[in-house]
Amino acid sequence: MNNNETKRLSRLIAILTQLQTKRRLTAVELANRFSVSVRTIYRDMKSLEQAGVPIATEEGKGYNLLEGYRLPPIMFTEDEANAIVTAGQLIAQNKDASFVRDYAEAVNKIKAVLRYNTREKANLLADRMKFYQNPQLERSSDYLSILQKALTNFNPVKIAYLSLGNERSVRVVEPFALLNTQENWLLVGWCHLRNAYRIFRLDRIETMTVLPETFEPHKLTLADYFSSLEK
Repeated sequence: MNNNETKRLSRLIAILTQLQTKRRLTAVELANRFSVSVRTIYRDMKSLEQAGVPIATEEGKGYNLLEGYRLPPIMFTEDEANAIVTAGQLIAQNKDASFVRDYAEAVNKIKAVLRYNTREKANLLADRMKFYQNPQLERSSDYLSILQKALTNFNPVKIAYLSLGNERSVRVVEPFALLNTQENWLLVGWCHLRNAYRIFRLDRIETMTVLPETFEPHKLTLADYFSSLEK
């Protein structure tokens, strides 16, 4: 998602909010409100209509939502909410402050209408993800989505792991955090085999099974974990 798309998403959400709080709005009012051209507002309103929002247009008077219509809560799936959080963590590294700010505002509006359980899990995931640069450009895997849900639902995973020394082992791991070094994802988890926190490269995991049982949430924060590595 580029800067223009982010701004447009934020503006469309804000327009919908305005339409719900005011009976009628003109294109000129909306253009002034969002510092865009009237033509841009025309395109925005057409996009909302194509998305199924019942907007009534009265020439010379403006726009309003049809009587009795209320926007339903946005029913994102857990995977979709996790994708939004992941994108937000990536964008937070961008050097353009306006891009970061606009995306953060859009995400906050989206989070506000998520179901409570999904929102809590999205917030937990945001606190347990961190991105780093990776000059080696290590390749990634297909396990990220599975591990995100295992982390937020407190499910241990059983993995067949191939170490950098090409030694194979089978381990049960409680997912604690996910780290990114550009293309390479890392899992930080409590390893039952070693009885300690260990880091696993996702591209070295050969197979993975999410176990049905749950574990007690880790009281350690990600900041505490990094501090323990420095000691």
